[in-house]
Amino acid sequence: MAIPITVLDCDLLLYGRGHRTLDRFKLDDVTDEDLMSMYGFPRQFIYYLVELLGPSLSRPTQRSRAISPETQILAALGFYTSGSFQTRMGDAIGISQASMSRCVANVTEALMERATQFIHFPADEASVQALKDEFYGLAGMPGVIGVVDCIHVAIKAPNAEDLSYVNRKGLHSLNCLMVCDIRGALMTVETNWPGSLQDCAVLQQSSLSSQFEAGMHKDSWLLGDSSFFLRTWLMTPLPLPKTPAEDRYNLAHSATHSVMQKTLRTLCSRFRCLDGSKGALQYSPEKSSHIIMACCVLHNISLEHGMDIWSSWPIAGPMQQPLEEEYEPMESLDLEADRSRQELLLAHFS
Repeated sequence: MAIPITVLDCDLLLYGRGHRTLDRFKLDDVTDEDLMSMYGFPRQFIYYLVELLGPSLSRPTQRSRAISPETQILAALGFYTSGSFQTRMGDAIGISQASMSRCVANVTEALMERATQFIHFPADEASVQALKDEFYGLAGMPGVIGVVDCIHVAIKAPNAEDLSYVNRKGLHSLNCLMVCDIRGALMTVETNWPGSLQDCAVLQQSSLSSQFEAGMHKDSWLLGDSSFFLRTWLMTPLPLPKTPAEDRYNLAHSATHSVMQKTLRTLCSRFRCLDGSKGALQYSPEKSSHIIMACCVLHNISLEHGMDIWSSWPIAGPMQQPLEEEYEPMESLDLEADRSRQELLLAHFS
């Protein structure tokens, strides 16, 4: 079925005429199949976003008020899920590439404003205990409340002299720190770190580290891979397991940590602007950081609305994998953390 095309006056879109909102494009005119194939989300979810973000997108500014909130949201979703402004979606809703870019900026900032509403650790003890129980049920690893990892997202070079964003593969990127629960919901996201920083340095300088070092969630820990240093609140694999208990610990650790690997693959499969398949994000580090955060907010909102992110988003066909950094396993320099891991081995894996 052909998608209705509505051509709008570009000057009117850019500057408005008496600050009126244009509603010539109607979401109801688009089929459910086209919404999913072009924008990546079902109708009711898009209606929810219009309700959630509408107040921010209807602000009386010179440039954005002439485009309705639903059109702005569809433009942004089209970019997030395709990684390109050159899509059928621009023609379908009748806005130019320049207007689409402004829509993406508006929706991104609106989602950024709501990041803490949707991305956070549970606040009450019952929810924290539920997290521990769920993770323990997965592979027998006790006390876990989250899995941590980093992912590189390619960005354009800020300038010729700035090497802080050049990772070890010689590419410009942001190194993003994330923590997820067993469902794949993100509980911490930090997207502003330059690509030259190794994962262990990102974690060491992060607000997440500061919170746990200050005693947040005592008697609990995160799981991280060998790119991180062992901490009393961060359990990492044993580099050279020598006993059956150490083997069992590493197997349980690997099975539990795979939740994050699956989450990151799903995130990049849904939001193709992150996976590099259409090239690097063509924005400054700050704006690129905000786009990544906006995608993470949408990821969590979709989970809250009952969307099964893992079965609904299989990776179909070849996909450009996100940048992965090679690393040397980090040796523990924390005697107290070593002792905590040994106690865990004796109590649960011997």
